[in-house]
Amino acid sequence: MSKRSTATVRERPIASAASVSGALAIVSETLVIDTHERIELRDVTDDVMAIVRRLGVREGLVSVSSMHTTCTVFINEFQAALQADMRAFLEGLVARDAAWKHNDPDHSDCDRMNADAHLRALFLSHSLTLQVSGGEPVLGQWQRVLVGELDGPRARSLRVQAMGVS
Repeated sequence: MSKRSTATVRERPIASAASVSGALAIVSETLVIDTHERIELRDVTDDVMAIVRRLGVREGLVSVSSMHTTCTVFINEFQAALQADMRAFLEGLVARDAAWKHNDPDHSDCDRMNADAHLRALFLSHSLTLQVSGGEPVLGQWQRVLVGELDGPRARSLRVQAMGVS
């Protein structure tokens, strides 16, 4: 297990100020990831940065949204020890085997037995918005775009939409 965090590095340093004009572009792409564990944290920063570069928005915003109720998107540091802490925190936050009505056939038609995943998702976000400057998302040195899989393993879709001047 590496003790090091993943640093976010831009291809071009961010300008202290930016002003551009031109036609507004709104472009989107879907990112599909496969998860391998019931609770899994995935770093998708490089994927999001590549999509924004490919979409061609120079200055504006990018929105990243999970298309699932039990898969979240948030910003945090990506470091192995912290990932283990996050997983332990989420698992301790909501007991998987509690008597949840969502898991009870007398109250719900859900056969996935995933009430714990839905309840954990209440504490995380399903979307985030980042500034785009110089054609890349603006993130701090240790900030990474993370996906929180809470009911895996599954294929998950994230919608990435960039808006701004191209």
